[in-house]
Amino acid sequence: MKTHSILSRVQLLFLAFAIAFVSVGCSSGESQKGLDQSTKQALIDHPEWTKSANIYEVNIRQNTPEGTFNAFQEDLPRLKEMGVDIIWLMPIHPIGEKNRKGKLGSYYSIKDYRAVNPNFGTLEDFKALVDSTHKHGMKLILDWVPNHTAWDHAWVTEHPEYYAKDSTGAITYEADWTDIALLNYENKDLWPKMIDAMKYWINEADIDGFRVDHASHEIPMAFWEQAVPEIDQEKEGLFWLAEWDEPKLHPVFDASYPWEYFHMTTDIAKQNKPLSAIDEYMEKEQERYPEHAYRMYFTSNHDENSWNGTDRELFGENFRNFAVLAATIDGMPLVYNGQESGLYKQLEFFEKDTVNWKDYKHQEFYSTLFDLKDRNEALWNGQYGGDFIKVANDKADSVYSFKRVKGEDEVMVVLNLSGNSYSVNFPGIDTETNYTNVFTGEEQVMGNGAVDMSPHSFLVLEK
Repeated sequence: MKTHSILSRVQLLFLAFAIAFVSVGCSSGESQKGLDQSTKQALIDHPEWTKSANIYEVNIRQNTPEGTFNAFQEDLPRLKEMGVDIIWLMPIHPIGEKNRKGKLGSYYSIKDYRAVNPNFGTLEDFKALVDSTHKHGMKLILDWVPNHTAWDHAWVTEHPEYYAKDSTGAITYEADWTDIALLNYENKDLWPKMIDAMKYWINEADIDGFRVDHASHEIPMAFWEQAVPEIDQEKEGLFWLAEWDEPKLHPVFDASYPWEYFHMTTDIAKQNKPLSAIDEYMEKEQERYPEHAYRMYFTSNHDENSWNGTDRELFGENFRNFAVLAATIDGMPLVYNGQESGLYKQLEFFEKDTVNWKDYKHQEFYSTLFDLKDRNEALWNGQYGGDFIKVANDKADSVYSFKRVKGEDEVMVVLNLSGNSYSVNFPGIDTETNYTNVFTGEEQVMGNGAVDMSPHSFLVLEK
């Protein structure tokens, strides 16, 4: 059994700094070895409420015909029943008008960090939404955009020194994002301004954390190493999700994006990669990331849906298989609003384009997965969950199978990703091991004869 020290986020950061300082005189190999041994085995004490949590992303503009906080608030009882733990709201701030893209513009072109978009409602409406979310036993995190602002943000004229400049000395932007002005974190006068703006929403509206947009893009880790512990002092148990995919973000952030995983799964769905790519990914993941790191797995989000395809376009007939995988493989699963009804259209990014809710065809499906995750510690997040164990089967080119195991808790997942029916054998499974099919409630005896699987089907089995 593994043994670990449990540290706070601040303590683990201090440990990493101390090791780096002591190792200055060592060779690079010695320094890296010391850092890995100390920080990978130490565990941080994540907020208690995050241990088995899932995340639900809300696009306020598109979520309801009204596109308001008050209209979305009516969905909270349904989401609570579905088993949602964390509500993530895309940015709620006023959107810049100068250089705006489309009629309504991008959420991520921030005109004022301390105000709400009047199209969504008032500050009081937002506070009422947060309060209602808490009364329903859920948490709410805010999408934060520290990398850039709108061109008509007050800082552009009042503090042009806060912004990155091109070779002519003009404020610049990133790639083709012509609707935003890029901030310059080499100017440390910017740091307390951004930190104070984040504190405002904790103290004014009692939010529970942040999803940080482009968390490490042109933003030094030194900023987050200062900002996160300072902001944590404002409220106990804040949750930090980084939109970035690098181990260095931990332990500053609780959770991060596994972009490589997402692109791997869409490649598998399109038959551009074999199922063995999952094994290779998990080996790399376990080598690169510390055990305490939460990773957020998903089949869609606002970017993927708007720019890259619908659930059906990305995953075809295997959408539910990959949704099962995201909910069980490791870490925190994410659902984007509308997926529980079958999100078979790409939502416009810069215009009004309401989700077609239809009949909530996948709601019970997600509810079953979230309920299993809550009650079975093998599926908990990061250090609190069980080990990922590949399970061999005799149809390995088409069927993927694995276990998550923690003590007596065990969940086995079998995914037939092909269009064929198979009788699948699992030679390494004990013939005495009995499972319950989580979706049907029926007993399933594994290892004692073949298991019949129809095309694009899945089994989620609880020991």
